[in-house]
Formats: sequence, structure tokens, C-alpha cells
Amino acid sequence: MSEILFWIYLVNSVLLINHEIDSAYWKEWELFKLPGGITGFIIIHIPLIFFVLYGLILVFQQSFTGLLFSLVLSLGGIFAFTAHMYFIRKGRDEFKIPISLFILVATLILSLIQAVLTINLLINW
Repeated sequence: MSEILFWIYLVNSVLLINHEIDSAYWKEWELFKLPGGITGFIIIHIPLIFFVLYGLILVFQQSFTGLLFSLVLSLGGIFAFTAHMYFIRKGRDEFKIPISLFILVATLILSLIQAVLTINLLINW
């Protein structure tokens, strides 16, 4: 099950990083009222992407900390989907093109699977 979690984490990471690229296009810092414009947005993503990739290494190593990173990543994917659906329902036009929606839905599905696998592995740790 750890090997499956590794591959799910990898694919989910790719989707979430692509979502963040998409977020730069949609000026997500304005949507969430983050300070610093594009510069602040990019600066925030340097440690975020580092920790996503570091978590992948820890999951590959089958460490307990890797499972914690995996749980955080899956919760992040669920949050991304939920937050953007909230804004779409409020009438915002960002993230409504097919590729943006595909990434968000695929992230939700993978994040739910990842959360279940991770919790199962944590319980049996």
C-alpha cells in the first residue's frame, strides 16, 4: 500500500503544482486577498513546493513523517477544490475553464483516495 501511496502522492503533487500555475494566471492572490501581488505569490510558493517535493521523498522512504506530509497534501487538495467551488458558486469566473475544472476535480478525487490510504497506514503504523 505504501508504493501505491507514493504514486498517488506524485500524481496529486503534479496536479496541485499545475493548479498553482493556473492560479498565477487567474491572479489567485486577488481572489484570496493576499498581499504582495505576483511577487508575494511566488515567494509563498517556493517553500510550499519544496515541502510538497520533500514530502514525496519521505513517502518514498515510508517514514511516519512522510505519512503526515501525505495527509497535509491530501487535505490541501480537498481545500483547493472546496475553496474554488465556493468562489465559483458565488459567481466568480476564475477556474471555470475545462482544464482548470478538470485539475480541481481530479485533485479532489486523488486527495480523497490519498487521505484514506494515508489514514489507513497511520492507523496500522
